[in-house]
This record gives sequence, structure tokens and C-alpha cells, in this order.
Amino acid sequence: MQFDRPWLATYPKSVPAEIDVNAYSSIVAVLREACDTYRQRPAFTNMGKTITYDDLDALSANFASYLLNDLKLKKGDRIAIMLPNLLQYPVAIFGALRAGLTVVNTNPMYTARELKHQLNDAGASAIVVLDNFAATLSEVLKETPVRHVITTAIGDLLGFPKALIVNFVAKHVKKIVPDYDIQGAIRFNDVLAAGARKPAPKVDLVPDDIAFLQYTGGTTGVAKGAMLTHRNLIANMQMVSAWFGANIKLGEEVMITALPLYHIFALTCNCLVFIKFGGINVLITNPRDMPGFVKELSKTPFTAITGVNTLFNGLLNTPGFADVDFSHLKMSFGGGMAVQRAVAERWKKVTGCTLIEGFGMTESSPVATINPLDNAEYSGSIGLPAPSTDLCVQDEDGRILGMGDIGEICIRGPQVMKGYWQRPEETGKTIVDGWLRTGDMGKFDEKGFFYIVDRKKDMILVSGFNVYPNEIEDVVATLAGVLEVAAVGVPDDKSGEAVKLVIVRKDPNLSVEKVKAHCKDNLTGYKQPKIIEFRDSLPKTNVGKILRRELRDAPKPS
Repeated sequence: MQFDRPWLATYPKSVPAEIDVNAYSSIVAVLREACDTYRQRPAFTNMGKTITYDDLDALSANFASYLLNDLKLKKGDRIAIMLPNLLQYPVAIFGALRAGLTVVNTNPMYTARELKHQLNDAGASAIVVLDNFAATLSEVLKETPVRHVITTAIGDLLGFPKALIVNFVAKHVKKIVPDYDIQGAIRFNDVLAAGARKPAPKVDLVPDDIAFLQYTGGTTGVAKGAMLTHRNLIANMQMVSAWFGANIKLGEEVMITALPLYHIFALTCNCLVFIKFGGINVLITNPRDMPGFVKELSKTPFTAITGVNTLFNGLLNTPGFADVDFSHLKMSFGGGMAVQRAVAERWKKVTGCTLIEGFGMTESSPVATINPLDNAEYSGSIGLPAPSTDLCVQDEDGRILGMGDIGEICIRGPQVMKGYWQRPEETGKTIVDGWLRTGDMGKFDEKGFFYIVDRKKDMILVSGFNVYPNEIEDVVATLAGVLEVAAVGVPDDKSGEAVKLVIVRKDPNLSVEKVKAHCKDNLTGYKQPKIIEFRDSLPKTNVGKILRRELRDAPKPS
């Protein structure tokens, strides 16, 4: 059957239909080229400290040397990195990749339960963790395969005397560093110093080697590691950079990186793409501090910014943002969750730059579609398929549907993951006949623009993060006094969606406060329920399956 690609006729003139997936053998090859080309240019900046591409090259090589020479880790071993956006992050990931390791990106806000699951599932041998979150690790460390712990403080790479001041304030003034005890933990700066004493052995990498285990719930509630190979991420980097290419000045772009680098969107679109361009990533450690974020923006003549709807909306509602100099801004890229029309229109009005929406998922590294950069205004579409990428809509039987028909959006391309780590059955359910099934229902028009109309899966999208009802329900069900529980997503002005819990009580004394406290102990912030409702029963199908849609749509009983 002839597969039509109507989007190719709509492509911007500068964008090729195909990209060269084989241009680089690994992410390390991308890094080496960038360091050779832009050696004296700034690569990353954070809290007033900048490291050049030369610094990144040297520091990541030292980190790799320690992993291989001192810790005796081997190619393919997994290392978890549990850091916010700090200079230590790119040093650690590129060092780990140079050592041939697989990086397990780990959300620093995980609870002990979530962290234990991920470390065990990944079979992580080592972890890099910020002091602020090390107490959580200490709770479960002995129940995991982790043998080596590298700890770091916020200011460790900021240089003297700033490092001392920042670390003192964090621990003793702001008191945001809980006490912990991890025997044998090694300090990050000691790792770099030790690694500098001998060169790292060369590790041969091939495109099919796994670069990252990126954890996601997929279509079910069990957190699974999407195996993203070097080839997957290079392919996606090539697609996005081809799309942006005509607007780029090599070695001059300034990218605001407020989304965490452990999130696949920022990892690919900010870190990898803009390293290839020789740009600088301005790392925002705590974007929730909106006044501090705006202050940083006012000091930086930035050319690009990525974010999710909640981030853009937060900035627009922060005093002083409208006074920022936007004269250099030429790319605003939104993803992770649907960009709301009102936010996009206001963004254009305030900044003069159109907010461009893309679509993808962890399993596609992540970008699958992008809107043209020359869109004059918000379109409501998730865009056109990226170069070398096919999209279609399929019915429940896997038949490919035509223009305007609504079905499940499916993706095919070199950025689609290798599969789920040690879960072949789940992989088989998600990648069918070469197509990645997204679980999102949508359609496309005559020009090849795709639109999401509904979500097939029950996943809840909170500020760009996937929340899976099964996980929430499993946690709440362990609370004494709960007979039945269902979790659903409900619209929320701030986060796009919020978690709503509906509980049938076994104990009439069970309170909202008690449920919230239990969730706080076991679930990271974005997974915690915003609304808790008690009912006498839950709506179910004739086979006993809970009808979540009814809970989502039904008005709250008086």
C-alpha cells in the first residue's frame, strides 16, 4: 500500500524530508565535534558561573576516567543521575556516556518508594545524587543493587569562594539539606580530581548501544525504562536541528533551560540540539521561583526558550516579565502537554515571538511533530511530522485511516525507542507492526497537520509529567480505611490537569487530611491528588472495571 505523506508539501523550504541518521556514531561523537569546533565558547551557565566547551570536555573526561579506572564500571552498566539543573548534570551525563554507561535519569523529587523501584528495575550500579535528596536515597540504598554513591552540593562547581557561600547558605541558612548518612559516599569534586590523574580508557560505542533508560509509565501504571539508544537520540537531535536550522547562528544561540534535564524534552531539544549548534544552555535550577527566574531572564539576552504550558503561563503572570528584553528571542518551543490558546496568544503579545508547539513522548526521544517556526499565530495543531518520521491514525484493528478520520496516533521513525527495559511483552503491546502506538486519539488535515482530539489511555498529564492512575490507586489502596479508590485527571488552570481521587471508605473516620498525608509520604509532588472526594460506590462496567470517564465527567455530588 502506498503511504501518503501530505506533510512534505507543507514543509518549510529549508527543511529536508530526510535526515542523516548515520552522521554520528554516538552522542559522544556529537560532544567531541562540538568541543573541537567551539572550544572557547560558553556551553553551560548556572548561578553566574559559566563553563566552556573546553571545560565540559575536560570535566566529563575526568568523570569518565573515575568511573572506569577507580570504580571499575563496565560498558553497559547503569548509573542513575538524581540532580536538578546544575553544572554537575552535563558533566555527569557526558562523562557517563563517554564511559559507555547507560544513564538512568532520576527525578530528584522521588519518594523513597519510587526511587527504590527505579534503581532496582534498572539494576543501577552507581548513582550521582544532590545532598538535598540524599536522605531519601539513604532510606532504600541497602535494598538496591547500587554499590557506588557520588554526592554533590548545589555550589560544588561554582568556584571559590562562591561554592562555599552557596553551600553554606543552602545547609545552614535555608536549611534545605537534610542530614543523611551514606557510608563510603564519594564527593563529586573528589571524583573529578581523582579522574584527572589518569586518562580514561577509550570505549567503543555503536549506534545501537543504550544511552538512556528514560522511565515512564507507558500505557500502564508500572514505571518502565524506555531504552533510548544513541541512534534514537541522534536521530531526534538531527530532526529538531534540521527544523530549527535556518534560524540558527552557529556558536551564538542562548537557550533558556528551565525544564529539568532529566525530562526527555529538555535533554534532547535543549542539551543535545544546542550543543550541536555550539550554543549555551542557561540552566535554571529552580524555575518555581518565578521572580528569581524573571531576574535571570532580565540579565540574559536569550534567543530561545523551551517550556510547558504551565511554565509559560507562570512567567506571563509574574511581575517584571513583560519588561524583559525580548529583542533577541526568535524561538519559543512548547511541548510536554498541550499549549493553551490563551497562553500562546498572550505569549506572542508580550514577547513578539510565536509559541511553537510540538508533540512526542518519551518513547520517541521525544519529538514526533513540530509546527513551522514561521507560524504567525497559534494554530491548535501539534504540527507536521518531523523529517524521516511517519505518522498515521489507526483504528482499533490497526487499519490506517484517512484524512479527517479520528483514530489512535501512531509514530514510525528512527527516534522510536528500542523497547522497554526487560519488558518484551509491554514492548510488543506498544510497538505494533513497526508503529509506536501513542494512546492519543487524533486526526490530520489535507496539509498533513495533526490534531489531538482525545486521550485513549487514562494517563493524567500534570505540567508535562505523566501520572498513571494505577500507581496512585496502588498507593492509596494500602491506606487503612480505604475500600475502593479511583484516580482520574481533571482540568486545572495551572497544571493543565490535576489528580482527582474518588474513594469509597471502609472506615467512616477516614479524612481528606489523612489521605493527603499518606500520598505526600509515598508520591512525588506532581502525582499527589489535588481533589479528594468520598462516595458510596464507584461506577463500573458489567465486568467490574471502574469507569474512570464517568468519574471525570460527573459533577461532584453535593
